[in-house]
Amino acid sequence: MMDGPAAGPLKDGFGRRIDYLRVSVTDRCDLRCSYCLPKDFKGFETPANWLSHDEMARLVGLFVALGVSKVRLTGGEPLLRRGVAGLARTIAGMPGLQDLSVSTNGTQLVRHAESLRAAGVNRLNISLDTLDAAEFSKITGRDCLDSVLAGLAAARQAGFAPIKLNSVVHAATPESDVSRLLDYAITQGFVLRLIEPMPMGECGRGFAHTDLNAMGARLAVQAGLIPAMSGSATGPARYWTSGQGAPVLGVITPMSRHFCASCNRVRLGVDGTLYLCLGQEDQVPLGRLLRAGASDADLTQAILAGIAAKPERHEFVSRPDQIVRFMAQTGG
Repeated sequence: MMDGPAAGPLKDGFGRRIDYLRVSVTDRCDLRCSYCLPKDFKGFETPANWLSHDEMARLVGLFVALGVSKVRLTGGEPLLRRGVAGLARTIAGMPGLQDLSVSTNGTQLVRHAESLRAAGVNRLNISLDTLDAAEFSKITGRDCLDSVLAGLAAARQAGFAPIKLNSVVHAATPESDVSRLLDYAITQGFVLRLIEPMPMGECGRGFAHTDLNAMGARLAVQAGLIPAMSGSATGPARYWTSGQGAPVLGVITPMSRHFCASCNRVRLGVDGTLYLCLGQEDQVPLGRLLRAGASDADLTQAILAGIAAKPERHEFVSRPDQIVRFMAQTGG
C-alpha cells in the first residue's frame, strides 16, 4: 500500500491527462505475426526479471492512486502466463478503477473467457487480421484460425460486450479481405478496428502503411455506416456507426494522422519498465527501483517525474529507424 495519498489528476508536461495504463504481463507469444516478431526471435525477457503478479499489482495500485482509471492487460499474449485472472481480480478491486480490459490474440480464450469475466474484466480486444485460413497462417506462423474464432464465440458467451477486433492493415492488404472482416464483425455484433502498422523493430518497418481514413470511409459507405459524432468515443480510433450510436468500424492511424495531442496512456513492460511513448526511448525503470527496495513514496515520485517528461509526440514518420525494440517487448 502507499505511504500516503497522492494528488491527481496525473498530467504530463503538455497538460495531457494520463488516465490509461497498459500492462504487459509477458513478452512471450504463441504466434509470430509478421509485423510484430521475427519468426526466429529469441530475445525475450528472462523470466526471473518478470514482475510477479504482486509486484505488478503494487505498481498498478500506485498509478490508480494517481488518477489512472483505465488499465489494460497485454503482452505478448497475456493468457500464456499463469494466474492472469487472479491479477485481474486484484486490479479490478482497486478503488478508483473504472475500466479493466485485456488484449489477446484469442488462441487461449476458450479456456479463459469465463474466468476473465468473473474476475472483473470489462472488455476484450482480440487481434484478427483475416478470415482466410491460409493467409492467417502466413501472417501469424500458425494454422489456428479456428481456435481464434472459437475463442471469440466463447468470449461472447461469457458476456463480453462490446468485443473489438483489432486488424493490422498495411499497403499490401487486399481491401476485399478487410471488407469480409467488416461483414463478419457486423454479423457477429463485434466492432472492427483497422490499425496502421508502426515502424517498431525490423518487422514493423517491413510493412508500408496505407491511409486508413480513406479506406475506412469507403468501407463505411459500402456497409451503410455513418460517421460517429465527434466526442462520442474515447481513445485514438475514429468510428463509423450504424446510426444507433454504437461504433461498428474504426480506424487507428498513428502514421497518416497521428493523435499524439490527445495521448492519455503509458505502458508498463513485463520487467516493470515504464515506457512513456511507443515512438520514443524515454523510459523509467520502475521494476528495478521496486526490487532495489524503493518505498511506495519513492516509486510514486519516479512515476510523477516520468510522466512530467513524457514526449510530446512520436517520430515514426521523420525517424522511422529510431525504435529498435519490437512491439511485443513494449506491450501491445
